[in-house]
Amino acid sequence: MKRSILLLATLGPVSAAYAQSSVTLYGLIDAGISYVNNSKTDTGGSGKLYKFDDGVALANRWGLRGTEDLGGGLKAIFVLENGFSVANGRLGQGGALFGRQAYVGLSKGGIGSFTLGRQYVFSTDYLGKEYSTGGLTVAGNYGYHVNDVDQLLAGRINNAVKFVSTNFAGFEFGALYGFSNQAGAFAGAPGTGPTATGGSSRAYSFGLNYAAGPFGMGAAYTDIHFPGQSTPPFSTLLANVDPAGAGGQIRDLRTYGIGGRYRFGGATVWALWTNTRLEALTGAATTYNAYDTGGKYALTSALTGSLSYTYTQMSNSFSGHWNQINATLDYAFSRRTDVYLLGIYQKASGSNGGTPVQAQIGNSTSFFNTSGSGATNQLAARLGIYHKF
Repeated sequence: MKRSILLLATLGPVSAAYAQSSVTLYGLIDAGISYVNNSKTDTGGSGKLYKFDDGVALANRWGLRGTEDLGGGLKAIFVLENGFSVANGRLGQGGALFGRQAYVGLSKGGIGSFTLGRQYVFSTDYLGKEYSTGGLTVAGNYGYHVNDVDQLLAGRINNAVKFVSTNFAGFEFGALYGFSNQAGAFAGAPGTGPTATGGSSRAYSFGLNYAAGPFGMGAAYTDIHFPGQSTPPFSTLLANVDPAGAGGQIRDLRTYGIGGRYRFGGATVWALWTNTRLEALTGAATTYNAYDTGGKYALTSALTGSLSYTYTQMSNSFSGHWNQINATLDYAFSRRTDVYLLGIYQKASGSNGGTPVQAQIGNSTSFFNTSGSGATNQLAARLGIYHKF
């Protein structure tokens, strides 16, 4: 349960003329035990891994969210959100204090909000959260597509200005622009490659979402110029998803997609497609198509089960295929505390520049992103608990 603290003006006597501000402290902690076979060992071979893992169903966080009523339907708003590991207490997002989100802005009733800071792209807001296996089930970060190449999990942009409309008869839309913050490089790094470290590359994102009754549908487009320049780094593991091994030398990451869901009775079904293109400084571009479909059903008022399938295809100069099946059970003790069980199987095939494509469950080094000895399949299981406050 979110807890609110009312803050009154402190300069001079308190008067009814002073507008009240509210600040909400909130957070989430997820922890559990995971198992995966064919996991990479220190010597490069394969072995069974039993691992304490956290932030899987939902990423660990704590944050502050505030509003101030300025009158006439106008409000000042802000969010400061920290990511961390409950396993060791370390900061997430490359060690940034508020690496998940950090922004301030204004909102106006009947129009929308305009905010400035480190913020999510609409591929995350409208597609990842609303229409993907990772966002709709406790498969979470194990269920998102290979290496989060399509930015469904954590597409965060530095130096961003963002507008999100109010809801108009079920429709909502928005636009985001992230500044490069480099002199003479309004549209991103100049020349043939990155010329500075730190800061954010140029980025922009657009999104449209419709939700009415049991039906929802959304679309998003995101383009990130020189994503390797961002600090903290993007969720995408560029060295893994770029077949040429360009890593920070990727000139452009462009992704778009469309998704939908429908609820009937205790069931929800969904489908999502994304197309992502990685353009390196030299050589051919690489394209990823990801297809995500599944359903979940409330077996009781507290117990929900889900079954879903994701398929990711890498094409152009290289070929790769990842087929993944996800199954979950989630039991809610209350509105704030759940225990869950998940099982995932992934089969990889194809060639990445002559090297066999490996299984890569999860999307970052916190999870299982590379199999040992080039294994083309992995099976993962997890028992976990998460608590919201």
